[in-house]
Amino acid sequence: MYLIFDTETTGLPQNWKAPLTDFSNWPRCVQLAWQLHDVDGKLLEVKNYIIKPEGYDIPFNAEKIHGISTERANKQGMPLSQVLLEFVKDVEKCKFVIGHNVSFDNSIVGCELLRKDMLNILADFPALDTKDESTNFCAIPGGRGGKFKWPKLTELYVKLFGDAFAEAHNASADVEATARCFLELIRLEVIPFSKAGMSSDQFNNYKTINPTAFELIGLNIEPYSLVDAPDVEEIVAEEQESEKEVISDSPFSHLHVHSQFSILQSTIDVKSLVNKAADMGMPAVGLSDHTNMFGAYKFIDSVLKHPVNANLKKGQTPILKAVLGCELNVCNDHTDKTVKDYGTQVPFFCKNKNGFHNLAKLSSLGNISGFYYVPRVDKDLITEYKQDLIALTGSTYGAIPNLILNVGEAQAEEEFKWWHTTFGDDFYVEINRHKLDEERHVNKVLIAFAKKYNVKIIASNNVYYLEKEDANAHDILLCVKDGEQQATPKGNGRGLRYGFPNDEFYFKSSKDMQELFADLPEAIDNITHLINKIESYTLAREVLLPEFDIPKEFVDEQDKVDGKKRGENAYLKHLTYKGAKERYIEITDTIKERIDFELQVIENSGYPGYFLIVQDFIKQARTMDVSVGPGRGSAAGSVVAYCTTITNVDPIKYDLLFERFLNPERVSLPDIDIDFDDEGRGRIIDWVVNKYGKENVAQIITYGTMAAKSSIRDTARVLDLPLFDADRAAKLVPDLTSLGKIFSWDEKTLKEKLKADQLTNTKALIELSKGNDLIAETINLARKLEGNVRNTGTHACGVIITPEPLMGLIPMTRAKDSDLMVTQFDNSVVEDAGLLKMDFLGLRNLTIIKDCLKIIKKIHGVEVDIDTIPLDDAQTFEIFQSGATSGIFQFSSDGMKAHLKHLKPDKFDDLIAMNALYRPGPMEYIPNYIKRKHGIEEIEYDLPEMEEFLSGTYGITVYQEQVMLLSQKLAGFSKGDADMLRKGMGKKIKAVLDKLKPKFFAGCEENGFDISTVDKIWTDWEAFASYAFNKSHSTCYAFIAYQTAYLKAHYPSELMASLLTNHMRDIKDITYFMEECKRMGVPVLGPDVNESFYKFAVNDKGEIRFGLGAVKGVGEGAVEAIVDERKEGKYTAFDDFVKRVDLRSANKRTLESMVCSGGFDSFELERSQYFAKEDSGQTYLEKMIKFGNKVKDSANSNQFDMFGESSEATIQAPVPQETPVWSTMESLSKEKDVVGIYISGHPLDDYKVEMANFCNGNFSMLNDLDKINGKELRFAGVVTKVEHRETKTGKPFGVLHIEDYHDSFSFYLFSDDYINFKAYLTTGWLLHLSGKVKKRFYNDDLEFKISSIDLLSELIDKEVRDVILKVDVGDISEQLVNDVVHIVSEHKGKHSLIFNVVDHLNKYEVDLLSRKMKVNLDREFLERIGELNQLKVKIKS
Repeated sequence: MYLIFDTETTGLPQNWKAPLTDFSNWPRCVQLAWQLHDVDGKLLEVKNYIIKPEGYDIPFNAEKIHGISTERANKQGMPLSQVLLEFVKDVEKCKFVIGHNVSFDNSIVGCELLRKDMLNILADFPALDTKDESTNFCAIPGGRGGKFKWPKLTELYVKLFGDAFAEAHNASADVEATARCFLELIRLEVIPFSKAGMSSDQFNNYKTINPTAFELIGLNIEPYSLVDAPDVEEIVAEEQESEKEVISDSPFSHLHVHSQFSILQSTIDVKSLVNKAADMGMPAVGLSDHTNMFGAYKFIDSVLKHPVNANLKKGQTPILKAVLGCELNVCNDHTDKTVKDYGTQVPFFCKNKNGFHNLAKLSSLGNISGFYYVPRVDKDLITEYKQDLIALTGSTYGAIPNLILNVGEAQAEEEFKWWHTTFGDDFYVEINRHKLDEERHVNKVLIAFAKKYNVKIIASNNVYYLEKEDANAHDILLCVKDGEQQATPKGNGRGLRYGFPNDEFYFKSSKDMQELFADLPEAIDNITHLINKIESYTLAREVLLPEFDIPKEFVDEQDKVDGKKRGENAYLKHLTYKGAKERYIEITDTIKERIDFELQVIENSGYPGYFLIVQDFIKQARTMDVSVGPGRGSAAGSVVAYCTTITNVDPIKYDLLFERFLNPERVSLPDIDIDFDDEGRGRIIDWVVNKYGKENVAQIITYGTMAAKSSIRDTARVLDLPLFDADRAAKLVPDLTSLGKIFSWDEKTLKEKLKADQLTNTKALIELSKGNDLIAETINLARKLEGNVRNTGTHACGVIITPEPLMGLIPMTRAKDSDLMVTQFDNSVVEDAGLLKMDFLGLRNLTIIKDCLKIIKKIHGVEVDIDTIPLDDAQTFEIFQSGATSGIFQFSSDGMKAHLKHLKPDKFDDLIAMNALYRPGPMEYIPNYIKRKHGIEEIEYDLPEMEEFLSGTYGITVYQEQVMLLSQKLAGFSKGDADMLRKGMGKKIKAVLDKLKPKFFAGCEENGFDISTVDKIWTDWEAFASYAFNKSHSTCYAFIAYQTAYLKAHYPSELMASLLTNHMRDIKDITYFMEECKRMGVPVLGPDVNESFYKFAVNDKGEIRFGLGAVKGVGEGAVEAIVDERKEGKYTAFDDFVKRVDLRSANKRTLESMVCSGGFDSFELERSQYFAKEDSGQTYLEKMIKFGNKVKDSANSNQFDMFGESSEATIQAPVPQETPVWSTMESLSKEKDVVGIYISGHPLDDYKVEMANFCNGNFSMLNDLDKINGKELRFAGVVTKVEHRETKTGKPFGVLHIEDYHDSFSFYLFSDDYINFKAYLTTGWLLHLSGKVKKRFYNDDLEFKISSIDLLSELIDKEVRDVILKVDVGDISEQLVNDVVHIVSEHKGKHSLIFNVVDHLNKYEVDLLSRKMKVNLDREFLERIGELNQLKVKIKS
């Protein structure tokens, strides 16, 4: 017999894995129903019992599901013992118990049996689960691990019978449906009859008796109605009768408010929240984001700085108070990572600064030690850090409301008592009224508890958006968070999505809230009681520096008394003068005066420890072989930094100003950014962590927000807007702007801010937004979502170091990819909050230099001290003068190269100036700078007194430091005022300029300067100062550029190898640098098993050998194994290689990649032979791997044959088969597959001239057709594959697969195109394609339509063309003329010759046609002309 049963319960277990003896974990059985069926499927008995509660209530949410209330159960229920006895008696009659998800019902009944001290008969009883047995039958996709989902009972029912069955959540009804499904599954043999305990004869009989689908018996299949619930009219009448209609006149304040920092759960911006509260005249406003305090600083700061709080006297209560809080997830045990316990949501608020620190610790611990799916805390933590905190009962997700709804009122009351005992008068009952049934029930119970225990109630509205009309935008945001579409119905379970039940969760006015709580006026009054407990405080503080451990002889005991820094100042002075003796041959009076001035400013600032800390870890970095940059930013202006080796550039030598770094008249924290080589950066951070303690060092959080385009795309996904429309709308948004801006600008502003094409697109976007369709709705909703915090990350280089554990200072969190803690405050406020921030930057160019120096030492045995190289090296300046600066830091762009050729820099100052000038704005001065340097243009000064500081830049103001020095000389400005002027002009700060302008004019007039000239100087400065560059920074980076160029001049192969290594993950860069190697005449050889290392290397001949690390599938471990074994001797053949190398590290994939890249070409086997399959079906390579392993196994076993030879010596290596050699194209293609580029060469290499002159695009451009819509384009490429196919209607068409240096593309050729171009569809051919991007004829999609195809080899001579030789007037010499005449005379032909003579400095050019000479455009002519570096060849198409 079969017993099919089901239960209804008081809820779900908290821990599904808990033992059944954990009675507090497992819910109670409310209803137990079962049916007995014999082996033929015949119904024998039906039982259905409601169970009388014994010491528990049936919670509200459980009652909502099955309709059985505590009252009904008490009236209609049977004693649990009686029901269990009846059930056990029937179970004993059966072979199996059956249910849908029967393990749950087994657990519920099993637990109840144990509660009654009865034997759990179900513990080992045979059971069949219709859920498990029908999973593959229903085949619902989307299960874990690619499996099918478990079917719900309704889904199984529909699959079997085609009828919808609404799960009644009545045990009897569900048993009825389960029984029908179970019996039908046996009949259909989904459940094998043997599994159901039947013999073959029994099953045949079963099928005979039940030839058709089972029918419902029709027993009690309706859910219980809520018969105990009073009539709705009675409820309304009761409520009206109880209403007192006494509207409170106390002010209301929203406390339970969430901002955008509750990631993707709220649309509220912190400043908008504060403004809204102030506009509504509220005395306070709260912030209680979910689990984090990201917005804490900005919230408190916004409230304190709001105009309503302006002009407050010290100690005066703010007009608007900030009530800072956080809604934490409170679980049973925050350290338990075995149970998915998300906890309940409880809001806490800080009464004062100490409360902030306690709440910050709770949030930090929840995010760091308590994180398991979500951040969590527990009651032990709350008890420890409860001081000066206020706790509320929270929303329906709160601890007490959750128990009321899901467990029972008795348990809720116990919970209530704990919170009341723990927090006393700082515990408040929160009453929410969002028009929800659950809230009405919860509120009734909570108010009763509050009265019983004399706890104050407060009115609340759980706020997630500011305006009621923002409810839809908020719903979109929730869908973005969960990856759902808005059209998906709201609810719990499969096929449903999370969403708020209505639009009541907005920032309601005081009047609205007072009216809403007219029956509970004390709930409004009590808010004032709570707010009065809140003290006003700021989170801003002085920066806390870690205490630097100075030597005993410098310790001053008085420092401990008054907190001053005498000891640190003395030690810094000692280090500075010690370093000065090493840096300078003689410490002159000028140097001494500068050092003393800086040390005094540092002492006045109170931050000598900052310098000591920085010099300490920089010193350590150098001992750890971590490269440190020469300096960065304004810190290079400090001679103290130079003497303590923080920087490596002499500020006195280069006129760098300390006051640009630290204003002597304005105390501020120094800011020294340090560049480390990007490989060593992590090691020095680890050292800092070890020195200062892991709890005192952290990274800084970043908040990723929804930008304009992403907000449109996110909204479009949620609204199911077609991808084409979403993409079209997003692409109309101009780069580097926002929807908020462009929709707020008027016509005039739009024209001022946007370029022509941007303006057109913006107007189109605005017009689209005015429609009534889905795309307009998307754009307008995206405007509301723009700027929302979407995710968090970590700052790329910022590191926080503190003298005490960070958790005691600010809230902290964790990062997925780091062991370090992360601040919850971002970079914009961490320093204001008192934290010392250091920027540890990784600079790849330092790694390039470092790797190059290692190669030099290895190849030449020379140790180059890169910091002491001569700064007047002629060969180095030749690199700059010739524009051969590819790979040179800051100097490698085409524009920079062109300017360098004309500048002909011959001193380091030229490089500093060019580094500063080459940026938007100052670039227009570059021609003047070049002309003045070469004496072509006269150097003029507005005043003779300006020559002292402008002569180095030929009378042109290039640097901010020049403005500062001149303001001191002309107007008598102090160093501090000069720095303020620099800052005011650079950032266009009107208030600063208005203050300093009269002072400047007055000072100049006092010094006897003409006011009209002074006015011109001021006007020029205002125009240029916003572009003027920081000379300190420019000097440091020019120094790195010079070092790189020095290496390129003296060790070209070594530098290029280093550049290739440090760019080997970027195929475009690899291609670029390999081209540069070719130009330099430095051979780059492919990978070789006997020469290659992981990185690119240089061999004894000065050739660069490709790094194996750049080959896909070849890991660092494999290369290490190959190189280590190679130390014993080079590999002589492939069998020697497999016998010697560890084939676990260098596995099959590694070897295949090496073959394809040419790594084994030295073994004189064709690449194709390694992949040739033999009769066994194995490739030669696979057989060799087996051979290698067999040899190693034999060697390890120490076996010898009968003649005394080792057995591995007798193992024969497989012999490679003769097999067709791969074609050049096939070989190159496989190279590209594993390396990303063609190493041996490229089929297009011989057609550079054609590509440069007759092509205006590459195939990668076809990935974004919108950008090139309507453009005529010409491409060159090699055909990699062709296909000749037929459509469904039998019409022929072709597919042309073609690729160039950048990308590949497939063109589908139909009808006439196929007929016209079919002749060109040959693999390996090199083609020139012309065409245009336009709409397809049958829809609005774009395509590239080919208009013509030509062979690249025939392109030049197809028609008579003009050959243009471009030359700069300054490069024309008699030798050049003779060389050109000689080459042209040897290559006479039909093509016209034009000389394009250019004068870059004076900005004119002229074309000179040669009437007598015409040329033949053969390959030799182009190569010989190309060897003349002064000329550029162009062929008119």
